[in-house]
Amino acid sequence: MNHAGEGVIKFHLDHSHAPALPGEETAELRGWFPILRQTGLLGQEPGRYQGYAWGNLSLRSKEGFIITCTQTSALPQLGPEHFSLVTEFNIETNSLHSTGPCRPSSEAMSHGAVYRALPPVATVFHVHSPIIWRQAEKLGLPITDPSIEYGTPEMAACIQTLLQNREYRGELLFSMGGHEDGVIACADSADRAAGLLLRTLADAHQLSMNPALRS
Repeated sequence: MNHAGEGVIKFHLDHSHAPALPGEETAELRGWFPILRQTGLLGQEPGRYQGYAWGNLSLRSKEGFIITCTQTSALPQLGPEHFSLVTEFNIETNSLHSTGPCRPSSEAMSHGAVYRALPPVATVFHVHSPIIWRQAEKLGLPITDPSIEYGTPEMAACIQTLLQNREYRGELLFSMGGHEDGVIACADSADRAAGLLLRTLADAHQLSMNPALRS
């Protein structure tokens, strides 16, 4: 798997520096952040992904969507200053507009694709889980085309197509076939997205201990 572009913003970004959003607007995401780090779904380690941090969280807002800033998963916890507001994105032109104290995650376009494909979705969690990713097919998860790399307009378009053809019942989790260990959970609340991730992580561990559980 090629990690040459890992952690790098691949879309055309127009970012305007602005003060941090009010703390209450990011409180849900900041509450789940350390829990997801403790389970290894977010984080940073020298020996993984060329040392880049992995994972990002977002939620829909009236102006667009709020997302963690690039490389913030390396931090032990987040403050309001660690979020960016995406006000506009265009998958076809691979361009994105944002405001805030820091630049949005390199996966912002993928988050936007989820929000566009599934209007009821309120939050998107992109994490890395080797055990879920390797067993995605046995877990019955939708999987994006393995030939498509993360952070590209092709990935965003692939996500849109994948989700538009799926039934949505308040929560959905899929694997990014061309993005090693990449998994995305989306739901109508942050609590539900986190719960789905943790349940799937438990299922993956159970499956690894007893492969006969699923065929």
